[in-house]
Amino acid sequence: QVQLVESGGGLVQAGGSLRLSCVASGFSGYGFGWFRQNPGKEREFVAAINWSGGNLTYADSAKGRFTISIDNGKNTVVYLQMNSLKPEDTAVYFCNAGIFYRNGDYSYRNYWGQGTQVTVSS
Repeated sequence: QVQLVESGGGLVQAGGSLRLSCVASGFSGYGFGWFRQNPGKEREFVAAINWSGGNLTYADSAKGRFTISIDNGKNTVVYLQMNSLKPEDTAVYFCNAGIFYRNGDYSYRNYWGQGTQVTVSS
């Protein structure tokens, strides 16, 4: 059974930091991505990483502030370290399992976690 479980969201002031975690069960060889969504808006891509952790890609809004990483220990955990947070980063953040192509493109598949709320106050 495949499962993605996010945690780590919360309320933080602008300029602060949060680290999101996604425990991925039942996946092997997949790439993983983080997406975010606000009510009434489309889900948007934030960052992605391949299974080995050697290839990364970021949305322009995340470059220089967010870092995605993966730990393939006993459990596979995908992290999103978010620094210098801005009010516009406020959203529900979702973990996704998909395909990370060699050209750096990430294609999501229909594997999603339940989401974790991030709220950045000004």
